[in-house]
Amino acid sequence: MGGVVVDEGAGGVKAPDGGWGWAVLAGCFVITGFSYAFPKAVSVFFKELIREYGVGYSDTAWISSILLAMLYGTGPLCSVLVNRFGCRPVMMVGGLFASLGMILGSFSTSIIHIYLTVGVITGLGLALNFQPSLIMLNRYFSEKRPLANGLSAAGSPVALCCLSPLGQVLQYQYGWRGGFLILGGILLNCCVCGALMRPLVAPKTLKAKEQEQENDEGTEEAEKKKKPKAKLLDFSVFKDCGFVIYTVSASIMVLGLFVPPVFVVSYAKELGNEDTKSALLLTILGFIDIFARPTCGVIAGLKWVRPRCVYLFSFAMIFNGVTDLIGSQAKDYVSLVVFCIFFGISYGMVGALQFEVLMAIVGTEKFSSAIGLVLLMEAIAVLVGPPGAGRLLDATKNYMYVFLLAGSEVVLSAVVLATCNFLFITKKPSEPADKLENITVTDDAMTEVCGKPAVMNDEDEKGAREEKEKETKNEVIPELKEEEKEETDKETVEEARPESVTVDSEKVERFLKEPQQNGDTAVSSETCL
Repeated sequence: MGGVVVDEGAGGVKAPDGGWGWAVLAGCFVITGFSYAFPKAVSVFFKELIREYGVGYSDTAWISSILLAMLYGTGPLCSVLVNRFGCRPVMMVGGLFASLGMILGSFSTSIIHIYLTVGVITGLGLALNFQPSLIMLNRYFSEKRPLANGLSAAGSPVALCCLSPLGQVLQYQYGWRGGFLILGGILLNCCVCGALMRPLVAPKTLKAKEQEQENDEGTEEAEKKKKPKAKLLDFSVFKDCGFVIYTVSASIMVLGLFVPPVFVVSYAKELGNEDTKSALLLTILGFIDIFARPTCGVIAGLKWVRPRCVYLFSFAMIFNGVTDLIGSQAKDYVSLVVFCIFFGISYGMVGALQFEVLMAIVGTEKFSSAIGLVLLMEAIAVLVGPPGAGRLLDATKNYMYVFLLAGSEVVLSAVVLATCNFLFITKKPSEPADKLENITVTDDAMTEVCGKPAVMNDEDEKGAREEKEKETKNEVIPELKEEEKEETDKETVEEARPESVTVDSEKVERFLKEPQQNGDTAVSSETCL
């Protein structure tokens, strides 16, 4: 109220895993649906645009391509804006851009105008909503994050099943211009979803403690803490081997992942099926996808599965790639229906896990920068993949080679991710564990083990903190006992000294009083003294 709240990440605030997070999840569900389904839903108006402007299908197809390119390619820009202004204001401005692009597109007089309005402006608006929504979902959920990602990803097939029929109705009732205008009004709901993205704020008790600590510490230390500022785009994520492996494999995957949904309808028509019957294949695929994503999110959240979610993601990609390879041999409509069912399951698994794995690799603080850089790399693959498959189709006139190429690319990405993760990531955390098995550990060995970087979650950090406290207690208690023992020894010595002195003085007095009785008095007195 009255200013922009910049949410800088975790900031010591624990993810609530519920509460207002469910409202954030609802907003992410809607935003994900708009972002992924809208470029496909716009294709409903392509025939009218071809008739209106006298252009070809390839010219109108550029509208969807520009939308996807903006959604993926503006990732670093979104990261900078989120790190500078926060998620909520960026999303609300993005909603205005998305709506404005469609409204201006309804008044366009050439296909170039539609490229600029619907493609660039609306695409930028959707990008400014999509990425911040994932960042907020990551901040609000920790233990339930796989389930939250699965439910959020389900927004894509749900929106596709709703927006495509809606677009057809709008085109029939109001024409393409009226349809663009109404869809622009619907996209204003992105602003509502953005308003739901309330920044996480630390409890008052923690703030009070922090203020007291700052007051107790000197002003010099407080200034040192204030000096480092959050980076607008953190390129240090490329130092993380896991992030580099993920980025490379995801870029290879995107080359073939989106090809089958683009060509499956044309493939069915090539086999001699009717248009309505062929279009039903996408409905089947989307319906299966709706249930596959939340189900995969539940499975990924299991205790024994979550630490190995990278391998589950690799399995999902292999499943998807093998489905493409087998589907390339389809010769009738029934085999294509079976292909769409299995492709919907595998496609839903990939959609539910791709950002969950990235969140697990880089963590909450660096996720805003990491997702922007990953989306930028994927944007290149998105622009190369489907057009490359189209050129292969033009050269061979056979859909089998298109599906074989797509399946091979997805399988290759799975092999890269699983193999590199096994070789370069899993061996490092096991080294300290082997050293900790030895009961007798020297101080130097302890410093070596503790000094090595390791990826820990909140529970591991808590356990490590408790172990440190126990070690310090064990070190301090023997020292205190030794000090107490020394003090008691001193007290006993001091108590014993006066008694010996009094005994000696009595003897001396007795010898001095009787000097003549003993001739060796001087010697005796010297001996006593």
